Amino acid sequence: MNILRAGHPLSRLRDQIRLVSGRALRQKRLRAITRKYAAFTMVAPREIAANLLLCLERAPACGCIVECGVWRGGMSAAIADVLPGRTHYLFDSFEGLPPAREIDGTAALNWQADKASPHYHDNCRAEISYAERAMRLSAAGEFHLVQGWFDKTLPGRKLPEPIAVLRLDADWYESTMACLDSLYPQVMPGGLILIDDYYTWDGCSRAVHDYFSRHKTADRIHQFRGIAYCVKPVSD
Repeated sequence: MNILRAGHPLSRLRDQIRLVSGRALRQKRLRAITRKYAAFTMVAPREIAANLLLCLERAPACGCIVECGVWRGGMSAAIADVLPGRTHYLFDSFEGLPPAREIDGTAALNWQADKASPHYHDNCRAEISYAERAMRLSAAGEFHLVQGWFDKTLPGRKLPEPIAVLRLDADWYESTMACLDSLYPQVMPGGLILIDDYYTWDGCSRAVHDYFSRHKTADRIHQFRGIAYCVKPVSD
C-alpha cells in the first residue's frame, strides 16, 4: 500500500526521481534514433533531437506528417519513430537544389557557387532509394515519396487528411513559398510547422514572413534549441 500522500517530502523526492529517470530514458531513445539515421540526414544530432522533442511535445495526436526537402529521408524517418503509425509525405526533386537567386541572399549564392566545399553535398542531390530505405526502417504507418520540383508537384494537391506536422527544408525563397502556398492551408489548427532554414538562408525567412504578412495570419515564430517553429493558430 502506498502511504505517501501528495506533498509529503518523500513523495516529492519519488516524483523527482521519476521525472529525472523519464528524461534520461527519453534522451537515450533520441540518441538511438539519431544514430539509426545518421547516414540518411545532414541535420546535426542536437538539431535532430530538438526536432523530435518538438514533435513529441507539440504535434497534434492525429494527422499526417509532411516534409518538403528530404535529402535521404533521415529526418522524416526519425519523426516516424517518435510519432509512429502516421502517414508520411516526402516531397523532393531528388535532383538537388534549384539555382539560388538574389532574394535568397549572398550567403546562399556563395554556397551554391563553392562546389568544392565539404558542405556542398553535390548541391543536396540524393537518389530516391535512400529515402525509401530510411522510411522502411522507420515506424511510419505508410509513406509516399513524391519526386519533382515543388512548383510542379504541390499546386492543386489535396492530401486525404489534415497535416499535423509540416517540416520545411526548402532552402530558397521560391521553394519555401511554393510549399507554404500549397500546404499551409492544409495544416490543422494547432499543427506544428518546423522551419529548418529560417536562421540559415535569407530567402527562407523572407518567404515565411511574406506569406504570413500576405495572409494576415497570427503565427508567431518561436525558437527551441536553435530550431525555428510555429504552431498554427486555432482561430485560422
